[in-house]
Amino acid sequence: MEFIKQNILLVLLALGSGGALLAMSFRRPGGRSGVTPTQATLLINREDAQVIDVRGSDEYVSGHLPDSRNIPLEQLEERAGDLEKFKDTPLILVCQTGSRSAGACKQLEKLGFAKVNNLEGGIAGWRSAGLPLKKGSKK
Repeated sequence: MEFIKQNILLVLLALGSGGALLAMSFRRPGGRSGVTPTQATLLINREDAQVIDVRGSDEYVSGHLPDSRNIPLEQLEERAGDLEKFKDTPLILVCQTGSRSAGACKQLEKLGFAKVNNLEGGIAGWRSAGLPLKKGSKK
């Protein structure tokens, strides 16, 4: 008890940093619907998941997941009708790092899409995992 009284600032700092670490461990960066590149590959191969790239056209052409569709984030709500036939199919949303696609997941969930997933780490995470990217034309 004497130690705590003499070092109250250090104890509070330790408790605060421990609490922050604990909170971050429970909060997944991709949200509740985040998937790793490996999990995304399994969804694509086993459940015929559709990949939607929400980056701009220039970013998309520079490198994207094979068979992905490009629907820029700014056009997502107005082009949601293009995805209507995939409402009950798993969707994997992708951007450069996973932050824009996390917001896109929330938009599609509000529109009634049931199986929306965010690729954790985005294209950068996909590339880090050593998985292939396709360059060129857009779908």
